[in-house]
Amino acid sequence: MKEALLYEKLEGGKVHCFLCQHHCRISSGKRGICGVRENKEGTLYTLVYDHVISCAVDPIEKKPLFNFLPGSKSYSIATVGCNFKCLHCQNYDISQMPAEKGGVIMGSRISPEEIVADAKAHHCATIAYTYTEPTIFFELARDTGQLAKSEGIKNIFVSNGYMTEEMLQMSSDWLDGINIDLKGFTEEHYKKICGAKLGPVLDSLRMIKKMGIWLEVTTLVIPGYNDSDESFENIADFIKNELGAETPWHVTAFYPTYKLLDVPRTPVETLGKARDIGLNHGLKYVYEGNIPGEGGENTICYNCGELLIERYGYMIRKNSITSSACPECGAHIDGYGLMS
Repeated sequence: MKEALLYEKLEGGKVHCFLCQHHCRISSGKRGICGVRENKEGTLYTLVYDHVISCAVDPIEKKPLFNFLPGSKSYSIATVGCNFKCLHCQNYDISQMPAEKGGVIMGSRISPEEIVADAKAHHCATIAYTYTEPTIFFELARDTGQLAKSEGIKNIFVSNGYMTEEMLQMSSDWLDGINIDLKGFTEEHYKKICGAKLGPVLDSLRMIKKMGIWLEVTTLVIPGYNDSDESFENIADFIKNELGAETPWHVTAFYPTYKLLDVPRTPVETLGKARDIGLNHGLKYVYEGNIPGEGGENTICYNCGELLIERYGYMIRKNSITSSACPECGAHIDGYGLMS
């Protein structure tokens, strides 16, 4: 175990954790909502600092990040636990393990030094903290991220956006990119589907953009829950007006899983509608995900319509961007390391 960051001691042996927006107040012998931070006699510990449950080399497009080092490899890690209870979680077997398996913590012991060394050995341009919510294994991510940064490796989060300002400030010197799941645009949706609130996620998105961390936004489109025109329009307006038209928006297809097995998969036409709404509202880059070959995965020049990056699933077939510009009209293409 390792003493946690971002908490304060309270009277009566309790602690206040302010790593995420749940702001858990935890009695001695108890854990927070995430299931991986435990109060032991008035001191808060992270139980997953050296317990990595999943480790893989992925294309960065799988995160998804499309305007950040396209075509590169990302060394991806996760621990068990999560601060959300999403009914549609595709990695529920590890994200909900502590909650559903009597508090069990599983994973292989691996240090930040070993993670960075393995990332280098696999020629990965980034380390991705992903699969579960990286906020809840922040201590491991931070130590790994700072070391990776010193070795010339970039760091990216795939997150639900429920972190606090204090956590983001402690990440500003090593976190380079992040994809935030904006799961819907109503408090009702967040409460019913995720066990959380919308407001803090929107606050995090604004803050991340202000800090200059490269940001992309993903919305998993669930039929009957967040697939209305109004929902798409509200999200597109928020991204355009609060985050900037250069912020990529991924609208991805839902497949029945976990506790939403009775909900049908997302029709291709629905994603196309969402993409059209995003583009019509002024967003420069809107991508369709989880439906390879439909064309919505490609990066198109917002100024002249030139095909810049052609994708099939996670594979790049063509990248014609030069010096962060469209070769046809010279328009600036937003992102980081966009050339092949």
